[in-house]
Amino acid sequence: MTFRASAALCALVASSLLLAPAAVASPAARAGAVDGGTSAGDPYFPGLGSSGFDALTYSLVLKYDPATRALGGRAVVTLAPRQDLRSLSFDLTGLTVSKVTVNAGGARFSQSGDELTVTPARTLRKGLPALVSIDYAGTTGNPVDGTGAPFGWWSTDDGALVASEPDGASTWYPVNDSPADKARYTFSITVPEGRTVVANGLPVGSPTTSKGWTTSRWVETSPMASYLAMVNIGDYDLVRSTQGGVTTIDAIDRDITGDTRVRTEAALAQQGAIIDYFSSVFGPYPFRSAGAVVDDERIGYALETQGRSFYSGGADESTVAHETAHQWYGDSVTPETWSDIWLNEGFATYAEWLWEEHTGGASVTESAARVAAAPADDPFWSTAVADPGAAGLFDAPVYDRGGLTLVALRDRIGADAFGVLLKRWASENRYSNATTADFQALAEKVSGTDLADFFDTWLRTPEKPAGL
Repeated sequence: MTFRASAALCALVASSLLLAPAAVASPAARAGAVDGGTSAGDPYFPGLGSSGFDALTYSLVLKYDPATRALGGRAVVTLAPRQDLRSLSFDLTGLTVSKVTVNAGGARFSQSGDELTVTPARTLRKGLPALVSIDYAGTTGNPVDGTGAPFGWWSTDDGALVASEPDGASTWYPVNDSPADKARYTFSITVPEGRTVVANGLPVGSPTTSKGWTTSRWVETSPMASYLAMVNIGDYDLVRSTQGGVTTIDAIDRDITGDTRVRTEAALAQQGAIIDYFSSVFGPYPFRSAGAVVDDERIGYALETQGRSFYSGGADESTVAHETAHQWYGDSVTPETWSDIWLNEGFATYAEWLWEEHTGGASVTESAARVAAAPADDPFWSTAVADPGAAGLFDAPVYDRGGLTLVALRDRIGADAFGVLLKRWASENRYSNATTADFQALAEKVSGTDLADFFDTWLRTPEKPAGL
């Protein structure tokens, strides 16, 4: 993520889905079965996610009317129970469920706050995939986080955008909202004729139109964390190209014009070169798709939605480099919990400095020196980067001190070992999750050096490291 300065509903759903009342059956409880937990155990967001299952796939069939902000549809989730389950829970915010089936059979369900609890007719067996279908609808509400920044499903004047980091996925689909539970996604999105839909991955066929509504289908075949899933709806110009086996699709809002349009197109034109350069430093690009969605709606930040980043109000080359780096560090290799967010933002900041150096600007050493120049009593140094707290997830120390830590590590273990470390970190954790402890262990393995004091000083101590 990059920050910049700072009823009718039922008829709508019924038009695309034939919803019927759920058949309710008494659960056949199995001895030893438990209720799936309502938390994935994230220290910053203990109310999110579920410990009861791993999501394998999400199939989202949605219909959205920008004129009324009515969103309705069906989510079909394939999941693997982690234990025998008599019930399971999903995160879902501000949307009302009308029907649930489990393995095509009836199921009871209830909603309380942001939790949807599903009780199937029969116990779900540990490790045996189950299919949960959830019909739901509601009016989207344009949520904001504690800083006032938009997040989740955000209605715009001509459509909608999605920016779910860290906890906004549940505003538009029922989900196990934990960065540690990755799944594959398919999207079938129906909108008024004339609107364009862009989602993760690649389109499947061409959009189809019937009776004033257009349906677009997209698929993301690589595992994806829930906060990286996105759907963008608007009046976009689409530009498509293929380079090195990667399909790039850019969607630029037609309301972005003038100098902003020129600057945005120039920045996006560098995506291929950025991917090529980062591939030489980090290893092969991890996804089949690349590109950008640039909406004229100004929400104050950009976001590394998987395989196609989102930009607000325009794009510049530095931000494009930052978000592109996240495809390796953040999207492919994702923190297991939000406390390790520096593994996203510190790496992307370092990559931003690399690109600046590569294109003839300031060297990485010079960029790091600018950050290090902050005096010891500056509040910048008061954050322990490896545990910044929920309120500090996207503060400057996570980005800049995170990047500075990587420069210091390069100096400590040597450029050659550091280069090996970057590539192995990306390859050995591809499409998976990792922690700061994992990174430290790999750095020690690659370098043959005990780095405990280094990591404690740079990431876990809220003060300026000595010698800077």
